Amino acid sequence: MQKPTRPHSQFLPKRAPDQLVLPETSLWYNLEISAHRYPDKIAIRYLDDAITYRELEAQATSLAGWLQQTAGVKKGDRVLLFMQNCPQFVISYYAILRADAVAVPINPMNRTEEFKHYVTDAGARVAICADDLVTGVAQAMSKLDSADQLQHLLVIRHGDALQLRFELSEDAPPAWLTTAHPLTADVTRWNVALGAELQPGPHTAGPEDMAVMPYTSGTTGFPKGCIHTHRSVMHNAVGGAIWTGSGSESVVLSVLPLFHVTGMQYGMNGPIYTGATVVMLPRWDREVAGRLISRYQVSHWTNISTMVIDLLASPNLTHYDLSSLRYIGGGGAAMPQAVAERLLDQFGLSYLEGYGLSETMAPTHFNPFDRPKLQCLGVPVFNTDARVVDPATLRELPPNEVGEIIVSGPQVFKGYWRKEDATREAFIEFEGRMFFRTGDLGRMDDEGYFFITDRLKRMINASGFKVWPAEVENLLYKHPDVQEACIIGTRDAYRGETVKALVVLRAHARDKTRAEDIIDWAKANMSAYKYPRVVEFVDALPKSGTGKVLWRQLQEAENVRNGHA
Repeated sequence: MQKPTRPHSQFLPKRAPDQLVLPETSLWYNLEISAHRYPDKIAIRYLDDAITYRELEAQATSLAGWLQQTAGVKKGDRVLLFMQNCPQFVISYYAILRADAVAVPINPMNRTEEFKHYVTDAGARVAICADDLVTGVAQAMSKLDSADQLQHLLVIRHGDALQLRFELSEDAPPAWLTTAHPLTADVTRWNVALGAELQPGPHTAGPEDMAVMPYTSGTTGFPKGCIHTHRSVMHNAVGGAIWTGSGSESVVLSVLPLFHVTGMQYGMNGPIYTGATVVMLPRWDREVAGRLISRYQVSHWTNISTMVIDLLASPNLTHYDLSSLRYIGGGGAAMPQAVAERLLDQFGLSYLEGYGLSETMAPTHFNPFDRPKLQCLGVPVFNTDARVVDPATLRELPPNEVGEIIVSGPQVFKGYWRKEDATREAFIEFEGRMFFRTGDLGRMDDEGYFFITDRLKRMINASGFKVWPAEVENLLYKHPDVQEACIIGTRDAYRGETVKALVVLRAHARDKTRAEDIIDWAKANMSAYKYPRVVEFVDALPKSGTGKVLWRQLQEAENVRNGHA
């Protein structure tokens, strides 16, 4: 196989291949093989409970039998997954794959109207959800025509996977985790489905069959389903394990939501492929996370940078043993340079940033272990080509010029579900191959490393100068009093639009640091056109279920205040 000739080739991880040769099997076989290799090895630790690979495979197989024989699921059918991180999510996901169907993971924060869209758009007739979400599902069903209704609703209780010992918390377990919500007669309980011990038919799905359909909102309109095959998911499950040095001896902290592609790949699919042990946290809690890393000697942790910032701000940080960590990294939100430097100085850990989207089933870029760069997306991963083009002319730009990032590789999705126009708009033909238009602005340096500037539409035009919010945010993190920051545009009589910073102060600075102090510091540390002219202190920044700051929500609220809504 021809080796890549792009500038970054010399910086690919040492001891790793230039190109991947992927298994010609479905994702299901990854679990089957790991269960045969390591039957009594712990696959998932969930708080104080554990499930072995043998048990994981057996339960997924039994549930696949229920899906086929009772729920009538056929090859290619879409099955909704609607719950927090828990072992039942993993069992359900692989049961759907074993039944030759398509897993459609949904953010459990979605409300009634939002859930309706997933049912109708995906054409789903079966859903597996947590009992605390059943009321919302029922409300959604009451607003749908009978032809669009779910025919089977399988309900799990988070406590079903626990012995409820919750020893890792200093407090009582949260109510959402242990409360038994009332269920109606027209649902099937998890234990009943598994207890039937039904066996599925032969597994026939192959690499090119649909496997997973995560939804992405993009910048406008309703969320769109991303069509992913077993092959596109397999690429980053295998490649991610090789890139991060994960194997069967690894212990992986799974805290990113499994409905999201990064959590799905690094907190579930990758570890199952290698036979690693997953230590699962249902929701982010820095104190519980610190104890989990310490107790189970976690070696690999993929996260959102805001989680690291939060953990490092814990007053109990010195009590946690982080020495077992060999890999720490993530994407979705840039890691502030000051925080990355503290992580390296205090713990000897280089934070490896990466980049990807739902359309690419997690990374297209990752920083190499041997030569990472701060504030950088990294280099294209195995079998992947990426370029920077002028978004208007689609002409490739030379190094260090900002344009739209386009990517081509095995992990790129096949298109948007039932959205032919959107699919056509998302791809361009470039040098005889199809490339996906990410909609993200960035640049490539002389060594082939990529740097993101911002979303194509997230830009502040201050007196004709282009200000990229992510860049200003990263600089603000260097201020000793700033814990978190989000940059938005606000109205300005002279500049038309100017830069506003929403800032969460560190505990020691609250009620002491003034807005003027932040502005003066920024003025001294940033170019004149980009430093914030307005600073507003907030107690917290709104975040999505994946930990990303909801900058668009903050921008829209500012527009309303300025009379631009």
